[in-house]
Amino acid sequence: MKGFKPSLVCLALSIAMSAQANSLDSARAVENKINKASAVSQTKIDKSAEAALTMQAEIEQLQEEVKNLTVYRDHMARLVANQEQESASLTDQIQGIKDTRQGVVPLMYKMIDGLKVIIAQDKPIKRDQRLARIAKLELMMSQADISDAEKYRRILESYQIEMDYGTKLGVYQGELALTSSDTIEAELLYLGRISLVARSLDGKRYWTWNDQNAGWQALDSQFSSGVDKAFAIANKQVAPSLINLPVSLQATTNNVETK
Repeated sequence: MKGFKPSLVCLALSIAMSAQANSLDSARAVENKINKASAVSQTKIDKSAEAALTMQAEIEQLQEEVKNLTVYRDHMARLVANQEQESASLTDQIQGIKDTRQGVVPLMYKMIDGLKVIIAQDKPIKRDQRLARIAKLELMMSQADISDAEKYRRILESYQIEMDYGTKLGVYQGELALTSSDTIEAELLYLGRISLVARSLDGKRYWTWNDQNAGWQALDSQFSSGVDKAFAIANKQVAPSLINLPVSLQATTNNVETK
């Protein structure tokens, strides 16, 4: 080309390349900014997602705790209702015990009076010992440190002892009041409540209790062998066998109404 100068062409190319390089750097800078912004945004998103998951887990845990508390509340409500029922039942039982006690205490006094009657009308078998037992029962009734149940048990025990006197063969030593002024020490033997005999300590004299006269009367010698045999059996000196003893029973009168 006529009049074209190479130096101008190079300058133009240099300017164009410089402009292109600046545009590329600007684009890269923009891309870097976008990448950084994206990374920051992603980090925020990740943190938000993690926070959301954590919150969801906490919500589920709180919901489970609420369920457990509801179950526990219902359980406690049932326990309280049951305790209220038991309290009402105990109140009724306590009142029942009070009512029962009001009936049992008079009954125990009547039972003690019944023992007195039994002893008064019975043969004088261990009479002092039996009267002493009743005196202890009467003293016991006024003692607050002994429960009513224990008092009742001891009274029943005394009745059992009285029943045993009517079924057993027994021997003991005691005083024998022959008259109001004549008292001796003797051996006494009872066979239930049908026979009560006594033998002097030297084994030479014998007596039997007479219910009709309410006193002791001497026995004929014909009874001595039978009485001695009975004492031997009671003392377990010989084997049990038939014995011959005088019998004394109170006569009972039955009034029969006829039409």
